[in-house]
Amino acid sequence: MPTNTLTSPETRIGTHPDRAPRMDSLDALRGLAALVVVFEHSLDVLLPEVRETASPWFDFGRYGVFVFFLVSGYVVPSSLERRGGVERFWVGRAFRLYPAWAVSAALALLLGAAGVSYGLPAALGDRPWASALAHLTMMQDLLGVPNALNVYWTLSYEMVFYLLVTAMFVAGVHRSSARVALGFGVGAAILGVALPSGLLASRWPGGTILVAVVFLVGGLAAMASPRRGVRRVGVAVVAALALGLLVLNSRIGAIESLCVIATMFAGTAVRGVQDGRLRVRPAVATISVVAVFTLVAGLRAPTPWALHANPNPLGLDWSVAVGAAWLTFLAALLLRDRPMPRALVWSGLVSYSLYLLHPLVIQVVWHAAGREPGTLPGFVRLAWGVLLVTVVLGSEGLTHRYVELPAQRAGRRLTARTLRGSTRAAGSRPWNVTASPPRR
Repeated sequence: MPTNTLTSPETRIGTHPDRAPRMDSLDALRGLAALVVVFEHSLDVLLPEVRETASPWFDFGRYGVFVFFLVSGYVVPSSLERRGGVERFWVGRAFRLYPAWAVSAALALLLGAAGVSYGLPAALGDRPWASALAHLTMMQDLLGVPNALNVYWTLSYEMVFYLLVTAMFVAGVHRSSARVALGFGVGAAILGVALPSGLLASRWPGGTILVAVVFLVGGLAAMASPRRGVRRVGVAVVAALALGLLVLNSRIGAIESLCVIATMFAGTAVRGVQDGRLRVRPAVATISVVAVFTLVAGLRAPTPWALHANPNPLGLDWSVAVGAAWLTFLAALLLRDRPMPRALVWSGLVSYSLYLLHPLVIQVVWHAAGREPGTLPGFVRLAWGVLLVTVVLGSEGLTHRYVELPAQRAGRRLTARTLRGSTRAAGSRPWNVTASPPRR
């Protein structure tokens, strides 16, 4: 979910694609978000009193993941532009996301088989090969497949965002992030209450996964074609896949799905304003409207008569958490030149591993503490909490050092060879951005 590719406004497109200066404020922000998500997922195990008192008013988990969504929106499109091509971007994404994800999936299988965790959702065994294929796309939450780990759901929306950003990049409209964010925000606030949830998967489960995989692979391959007409087809296929799954097949419901994508594109627009690529007043006005529409959408109850609509409203706790995520994100940008706590910066560096692996550590602690640690005396729970945090940070640090970093270096070597091999052709390909267009 999080990304480690942070850039400064001065980074030139297509040059030194993985050597851009880091922004400690965003690393610290991601570290904070990851730790809040860990806190949320430990409540039922160690702090049920907090769950009962605070959770009705503030959704800690949604706060953390919406901070992540804002950071991804701010960072990822710039990474695509800086790399200058679809292939290099997706190679980088694959080497960034899949190695740590594979480790977490393997550990989930092993711990489930050993009986020291909650175990995998039983529904995964009904169609094991289809479930595995859906997970390999990282869009299982939009394909009617239960998540092997609960935190995987956010990766599905990250992947949809990557697909939409790539399609916009190839189509040459990647500077329209503010307007796209507004469209998704309006859709969430006005149409989201009547849109279905899990419609395709409920009627055609296996076929939905197969079609999605074909569209995904075929669309991405077409967008990398040197032929303009084929690229246009690829854009249409990828956009249709992403939008279709969002509005027809989301597990969490169309309201939140559209809010997530609106928020990510709003983060992209914030970056555009900061970099001087978008006109300040109209862009800021649009971003503000998107934020307000998102919060309003969270307070709307789904229409009871809508076919297959998600019957669960998001609620006040959701809207408060999303609003707090926006305020935290903007505060981090205002403080971007200030020194950040090194502990938070380090937590941000390992935040992807931290996010993926912490549920497994929590589950092992739950099992080791007798499966009802919330009933233990306070000082005993405190000791288990200290052990949980220690193991979480230690395991994530090891995974980051010995899995993520080597994979990222391998990805950089591969993309560097690709970059050298395509330097001459880059200027002739319309999907390669070579200069920044004027502000809009």
